[in-house]
Amino acid sequence: MPLIYEVNLHVDAAIAGEYHDWLARHIGEMLVLPGFTGARWFEVADPSAEGEVAFCCQYELADQAALDGYFRDHAERMRADGARRFEGRFRASRRVLRPLPPG
Repeated sequence: MPLIYEVNLHVDAAIAGEYHDWLARHIGEMLVLPGFTGARWFEVADPSAEGEVAFCCQYELADQAALDGYFRDHAERMRADGARRFEGRFRASRRVLRPLPPG
């Protein structure tokens, strides 16, 4: 069953443009990983803190096995790139969303 892997990012406004550009490339890199079938990203209209810009990335994955493979084989490397480039200037939270049938 397909699922959504959501990453919510709160970025220091002073680096928001640079982070945005990096994030666009990062999403492209995520989409070539096995089991990733699509992505949508958003700028959050009401960031939680002044001086921040917030983004929400929703990655579509084929199934739980694809997500497990990502966590096992790729997550550490993919997360480390952003942490290294923007250390202390952003924070991230993640969650997994599974679709429910209507009604």
